[in-house]
Amino acid sequence: MPGALFLGLDLSTQSLTAVIIEPHAGGVRQFSINFDRAYPSYGTRGGVPPSDDPLQVRVDPLMWMEALDDMLRLLQKEGLTRRVACMAVSAQQHGTVYLNHRAAAKMNRLSPSIGFSAGLPDIFSRPFCPIWMDSSATAECREIAAAMGGDPALARVTGSAATERFAGPQIRKFWKEKRAAYERTVHIALISSFITSLLIGRFAPLDAGDGFGANLADVRSGAWCQAAVAAAAPGLMAKLPRLRLKDEVVGRASPYLVQRFGFRPEAEVMIGSGDNPSSLVGLGLIGLADVRAVSLGTSDTVFGYMPVLMDLERSEGHIFGAADGGYMVLVCFKNGSLARERVKNRFGLNWDDFSRILRETPPGNQGRILLPYFLPEITPLVLQPKVRRFGGLAAGDAAGSVRAVVEAQVMAMYLHSGWAGPRPRTVLATAGGSENQDLLAVISQVFGAEVRTLQVKESAALGAAVRAAHAELNRNDSRVGWREIWEQVASTGTSRVVRPSTEATRVYQAPGGLIEAYAACERFALGKGPDPEKAIRAFREAFL
Repeated sequence: MPGALFLGLDLSTQSLTAVIIEPHAGGVRQFSINFDRAYPSYGTRGGVPPSDDPLQVRVDPLMWMEALDDMLRLLQKEGLTRRVACMAVSAQQHGTVYLNHRAAAKMNRLSPSIGFSAGLPDIFSRPFCPIWMDSSATAECREIAAAMGGDPALARVTGSAATERFAGPQIRKFWKEKRAAYERTVHIALISSFITSLLIGRFAPLDAGDGFGANLADVRSGAWCQAAVAAAAPGLMAKLPRLRLKDEVVGRASPYLVQRFGFRPEAEVMIGSGDNPSSLVGLGLIGLADVRAVSLGTSDTVFGYMPVLMDLERSEGHIFGAADGGYMVLVCFKNGSLARERVKNRFGLNWDDFSRILRETPPGNQGRILLPYFLPEITPLVLQPKVRRFGGLAAGDAAGSVRAVVEAQVMAMYLHSGWAGPRPRTVLATAGGSENQDLLAVISQVFGAEVRTLQVKESAALGAAVRAAHAELNRNDSRVGWREIWEQVASTGTSRVVRPSTEATRVYQAPGGLIEAYAACERFALGKGPDPEKAIRAFREAFL
């Protein structure tokens, strides 16, 4: 239809973002609702409620439903919903939503006179949803891995070693601790399929981009793995969504969406996906194997496209599905923006001060190294948070700490993403931290690659919108490519390019450079190596 719009909704840890695109006109509009500010009654900080147990992070799904209702009302007031031809959901990965026997019927018959949360408060068999930040399922990881013949065997089948935040271990923990509630559970959704279900008024299937991040699917066949599912919990297969290997339309806007928010009855809804697979699309990386992306958000992630599955032996990192039926590789670091903010706040700095210090301190930080495990870490696995300092870095050293936290994060990205293929020539930076030019400079120096950013920072929401456009524009045997759509709405928005100096990169990558010293610190902290001070002294002798 002329003037058709495509809507991408991204439910992240801290906010719900909508991106509306009009590809042929090159138009992009963006709206966002911050959970902490908009919904103080839920008591969240950074989108999650405080917990006495740092390993346990759970969120009330009613807050997400309130945000969805408010966002769609906002889009309606802007006169946008009536022009939407297709929409798609992106959501923070791995969070599980537990629904009871009332859920399907109540979604289908929801009255347009009331909002999602007011109309569906009693559809949950579990009132709180564990999200990606939850690290409390270590015992369950060990049990699932043992049942599958060990973590290497599990990773070969499911794309990942047993991982605390993944759906499989979380479901097993729920079954062990709350068996009656588990028995009352009819359907277990991931957040992306749950939000999509609200849009179509019935249980939605789950895509491989999000579904492969569950420790339950066979990444080669694209189907649930019977053995892994049985290892997680009895009777689980009947409770899981249908799994789909690639993008597809799963329905039309429900009568509720049509009557309450003004969507057209023929508006289509795509299968939902995780925020990282959506960002792969939103950064234009579908089909590009020599580019990596770094997302600098609540967590930091390194990810990229893999056209065919490689049989990789590894103990960390993940393989998910991609929208075109290919694959994506990803490594996640929990101590992302929250760790940078902890350092900033510790010394009473603002972000301008933080950037100035980064700019004024030399690459290598004179051998001062920080392991910023303010929270339990995912990569490498650190369950007990503890900040460690090496090379004479004093707790009160503001300049050294600022440079050290950023260098540590970027060197960890470099070290732990090496298994995913050749080192990239280009790194695309996205999410909130990509606004910081000096942070981008450190990434460029450590990776020895040019770093590019886009004006559209919400790559996950943009990716969801591009996925919606791709589905609609390829109806009736049309052949509109991923890159073609993306270039119409994003590529002209490249905002900056940062290139490293050879000398700066040498400080990190050369034999005896800071990356080697940092790796020695990490091994020592994990109980896998000797005191790293010898490696730090060798670095200073070679580079200072």
